[in-house]
Amino acid sequence: MNSRQQIILQMVIDTGRVSVVELAKATGVSEVTIRQDLNLLEKMSFLRRAHGYAEPLDSEDVETRMMNNYALKRELAEFAASLVNNGETVFIENGSSNALLARTLAEQKDVTIVTVSSYIAHLLKETRSEVILLGGIYQKKSESMVGPLTRQYVQQVHFSKAFIGIDGWQPETGFTGRDMMRSDVVNAVLEKGCEAIVLTDSSKFGAVHPYTMGPVSRFSRVITDEGLKQAHCERLQHDGLIVDIVSKPA
Repeated sequence: MNSRQQIILQMVIDTGRVSVVELAKATGVSEVTIRQDLNLLEKMSFLRRAHGYAEPLDSEDVETRMMNNYALKRELAEFAASLVNNGETVFIENGSSNALLARTLAEQKDVTIVTVSSYIAHLLKETRSEVILLGGIYQKKSESMVGPLTRQYVQQVHFSKAFIGIDGWQPETGFTGRDMMRSDVVNAVLEKGCEAIVLTDSSKFGAVHPYTMGPVSRFSRVITDEGLKQAHCERLQHDGLIVDIVSKPA
């Protein structure tokens, strides 16, 4: 995705429905070029095309959340992908940063991706990566599989690394999630004892949600951005985690 296409996406997210004429004026290219960009972005499931317009997907969709602060999340995904070797099998949980990681890995490496996210599985349908989508109760809002069956499937597959999304972290609570059933799936993954890596932007640190993911000793690493407070970084390191700080793009 080039810089012009990122501008188009941000305009659509910020404004809502935007005409091809407006997008052409804002980016300084022809309407023909804009239509080509919109065709590509729609194919990549980032927006929806209407006659003469582009419009955002439902605000709850993973696609739309992925495009909020896209450039930073892309940097986080690139760094996370660098930790994975060709031939590895990795678990990638739900969430916008994880979806970008899955796409990045599929573009760059020969890997097997295990996931509970139907969105991630769909995102990778035209890539060469092997995808294992675990079954369970389909949670429509998050496009994720949850429940006792999902727990059983997690126990039956093996992977070397697991990339986890979180909703909150505080020193007193550790990592937390806002959804009980999704948090339970994460805990099933953590019970396997693999290398568990938190992939998230720094806005989640300092927040707290009802459902515990952990204990923290089951996590190995945190990948986040330079917005992480120094005190939080020190506490995570004190708890035995490697903390990787990725710089925000200029």
